[in-house]
Amino acid sequence: MGALRKQMDGDLVVRGMAVRTREAYLGAVAGLAKYYGRRPDRIEEQEVQKYLLHLIEERKLAWSSCNIVTQGLKFFYRVTLKRSAAQFGIPRARQPQKLPEILSREEVAALIEKTANLKHRVMLMTAYGAGLRLNELCHLKVSHIDSARMTIRVEQGKGAKDRYTLLSPRLLAELRVYWRAQRPTDWLFPRRDGSGPISDATVQKLFKAAKARAGVIKHGGIHALRHAFATHLLEAGVDIHTIQRLLGHGHISTTLRYFHLARKHLVGTPSPLELLEPARPKPR
Repeated sequence: MGALRKQMDGDLVVRGMAVRTREAYLGAVAGLAKYYGRRPDRIEEQEVQKYLLHLIEERKLAWSSCNIVTQGLKFFYRVTLKRSAAQFGIPRARQPQKLPEILSREEVAALIEKTANLKHRVMLMTAYGAGLRLNELCHLKVSHIDSARMTIRVEQGKGAKDRYTLLSPRLLAELRVYWRAQRPTDWLFPRRDGSGPISDATVQKLFKAAKARAGVIKHGGIHALRHAFATHLLEAGVDIHTIQRLLGHGHISTTLRYFHLARKHLVGTPSPLELLEPARPKPR
């Protein structure tokens, strides 16, 4: 689907879609074409619906993953192919409200201390110290580190937004050691062959290895360091609006969930059991 792919990507660019969104939407159409073995513009709407059913019932994809595929296919048919009446979708699912398991300060310290590889250790420190998403960490550039202002520039994060986040003195010192040892020129954490930024899969793999070395059994990938960043700041008394800006959240409601995770808000609240007075014996 070379020409169609180029046309769809152009449509996505014109509408200001983020790189990750473009990749996901293009991948959704490629997956549909591969499933049927035909050009996607020759696949009918009822076939698209059957494909979505296949993803849910046979491949057992999560509702959120199927929804991304659905949105990508809708964009292709309605915008690129200009079939505005195209109708297909997946039933709305009730999303389970699960809270992440938060790493303690001791666990984060163990992850860092047990990682001997300099590049990997600095990556873990950067993810935690700056509260970065995985994609943001992978796409950091050397020029994004501003030692004069003690900030890290995050370019085109989620929602195609730029922002600044923290650069701690300890992290800056480690970054300087790393830079002197490996001399990255463009990407701060490049692939081994220098052809581009390190991949998401590689970072997840190194985080999993760090957890095993540190004896951390809590669930979650490297995004757990971002959750820990926000929760630990809240526990340290940083106000919620500052945390919102550092995380790059568009809505304060997204940041407020960390109130449910902060230890001081849980431990500092007395149980009503403690307020009960002991029952007095009845006089005989």
